[in-house]
Amino acid sequence: MAVTVSLVLLFGLVLLFLLRSNSLGYGSAFIAVMFGFFLASTGASGPINELTTAVIKAIPNL
Repeated sequence: MAVTVSLVLLFGLVLLFLLRSNSLGYGSAFIAVMFGFFLASTGASGPINELTTAVIKAIPNL
């Protein structure tokens, strides 16, 4: 768990840097996939899924 959380932080920081510097390409796509992969294996996956579901259900009511 500790390694997964640190990898999530590492990939999240790298992805944030790539997005802010507009350096989007194959490397940043790989970073985004790895960030999502490791984020899904943490405890944050449940709340993220619930938030996504709530947003999708709220869109038709706008």
